[in-house]
Amino acid sequence: MAESLMLQNGRIIDPDNGVDRQGDLLIVGGRIAAVGTPPPEDVQTVDVGGCWVVPGLIDMHVHLREPGEEYKEDIETGTRAAAAGGFTAVACMPNTRPVNDCLAVTALILERATRGSARVYPVGAISRGCKGESLADFGEMKEAGAVAVSDDGMPVVDSQLMRRALEYAADHRLTVISHSEELSLSRHGVMNEGPVSTRLGLKGVPAAAEAIMVYRDIALAEYTGRPVHIAHVSTAMATDLIRAAKARGVQVTAETTPHYFTLTDEAVQGYNTNAKMNPPLRSEADRRAVLQGLVDGTLDAVATDHAPHSTLEKDVEFDLAANGVIGLETAVPLTLELVRQGVIDEQQFVRLLSVNPARILNVPGGSLSAGRPADVSVIDPAEHFVYTADSVMSKSRNTPFLGRSMQGRAVMTLVDGRVRFSRPR
Repeated sequence: MAESLMLQNGRIIDPDNGVDRQGDLLIVGGRIAAVGTPPPEDVQTVDVGGCWVVPGLIDMHVHLREPGEEYKEDIETGTRAAAAGGFTAVACMPNTRPVNDCLAVTALILERATRGSARVYPVGAISRGCKGESLADFGEMKEAGAVAVSDDGMPVVDSQLMRRALEYAADHRLTVISHSEELSLSRHGVMNEGPVSTRLGLKGVPAAAEAIMVYRDIALAEYTGRPVHIAHVSTAMATDLIRAAKARGVQVTAETTPHYFTLTDEAVQGYNTNAKMNPPLRSEADRRAVLQGLVDGTLDAVATDHAPHSTLEKDVEFDLAANGVIGLETAVPLTLELVRQGVIDEQQFVRLLSVNPARILNVPGGSLSAGRPADVSVIDPAEHFVYTADSVMSKSRNTPFLGRSMQGRAVMTLVDGRVRFSRPR
């Protein structure tokens, strides 16, 4: 691409600056130059009429599987899928092999990310080896480039250890991301506990397994005066707890994912392992509660929990199948369904997928202010397509959305003003 680029005739949506209007966006030297300014004579122009031009989307919860499980995904393929999905940045969870619990692994991830298609923000482990026994070295991981800490995939069972994590992470300006699960209730469960699990003869995970640990982590955040972020909220009980905590001033933020506001545990019918995840798909009442949490601001962000698995882990008996689904390439169309339904508006869409993730992780982005790095997502909200296995950019295909007709997706993704993904229109 040319040194200067003008995105013309797009609908510029920038909640951070209160902008929502048709216009042109000028990019010079990899940075946002101006909105609505006449272009220089030598500028390359791209007509994005009919599209939204928004601050680069940020997925604050992905699994890139590198190092250690590159047959499922690697940083190159994961960031390529991210860019195709409209994401200019992703935060990758630490449950790699070896676990990202030290400077060396954090640095390795960032070195390999230099060849990727999107920014990568490493999330370090809360505990060494994600074993929940002793704290990892937050200081050295922060120095290496980590932006948050989490034992995602496993909860921090020891409450004293979680308390210390909140305290030390705040000292290092690291976000604590909680995987909220009470293992004594969820152990051996493979789907949501309810009528569907009974009908299928599968051991269920009660909603209380999530809610109890959410309550614990809110209590610790309130006691210590430190912030906590709750990952992948799936239940009405957890949503209600977070809403009440926010009302009394607790520093708690939370995310959910498209599969929790789009699907229910009915998707498991037929023992569909591509609908197996942790936390599991819940009831229709939970799905509606999660939607209400997005509407009223209880839930701050939409993330994907992109969790690639190969057929080795998914084409097995349901009880034995791995948890997780991919989501980088379906988050935009599934969230756009909420806009078309009038559940959220366009500004809220951008806040959930860009503005708030940048704020929670304390990373650049979420704004089209002049002088900022030109991380920009261009979205065509009207484009219809069928999501097929052949179109998936990820190495893995574990998603319950294959064959689904969708509307709206990213058509161009720019990082530092460079086009990292472009779809013919």
